[in-house]
Amino acid sequence: MTYVSLHPALVFVLSFVVLWLAAWAGARYRRGRAMAAETRQDYNLILAASLTLLGLLIGFSFSMAASRYDQRKNLEAAEANAIGTAFLRADLLETADRTRLRTMLVRYVELRIRYYRAGQADVAPIDAETARLQNEMWTAVTGAAKQRADAMAALVVAGMNEVINAQGYTQAAWWNRLPTAAVLMMAAIALGCNLMIGYGAPSITPRNPLLAVLPLLVAVAVCLIDDIDTPRHGLIEVMPRNLTALLGSLKPSGP
Repeated sequence: MTYVSLHPALVFVLSFVVLWLAAWAGARYRRGRAMAAETRQDYNLILAASLTLLGLLIGFSFSMAASRYDQRKNLEAAEANAIGTAFLRADLLETADRTRLRTMLVRYVELRIRYYRAGQADVAPIDAETARLQNEMWTAVTGAAKQRADAMAALVVAGMNEVINAQGYTQAAWWNRLPTAAVLMMAAIALGCNLMIGYGAPSITPRNPLLAVLPLLVAVAVCLIDDIDTPRHGLIEVMPRNLTALLGSLKPSGP
């Protein structure tokens, strides 16, 4: 189970407001209360450990999100290569089968480009159309292979199998998000750190602008992580450049 997907801008605003309120509550609670020297020493130790743990969690989450982003980019390139290989192997079929398969592959590339550029609400019909077209292409190559059971027909079938597998790998990578437990743990530690910052800084009052520094920095980091980890909205997206280039090379080709 993964957390609910929100737009990174909304994540930034919510994170900053909630964290700033935590720091403000800490400063508000501390007003009029002096901290003993022994307590201050223990407090500094706990605060340093908490901030260190928060930094490690943010770095860990960023690393996970970045690796998933790289995986989605690599799988887009692999999918384009698989489709291009299947298109070339269509030369091994008879003229009628070759023309039919290549026409379907061009439509398939257009559909995959739409998948990468679609919003969340448009994914379901694209997935349904993708499954239908995959069944048609698989039926076409297996039908041709049954008529001529030789090594060349087996190559065409293997190429189509790679096309279908590549789409499945891509789908799995787009579903793969940061674990909910990691997000909740990072949020809880960030809240605790900001609460302690507000409580333990004797020179910072609830109205002091410095109280917003740590909430702002953490909110920026969280927004960046969410932007990288969110495939379908935000500033950082996986663009189907390889598939677009492939489509440009396939359309002028004849049967």
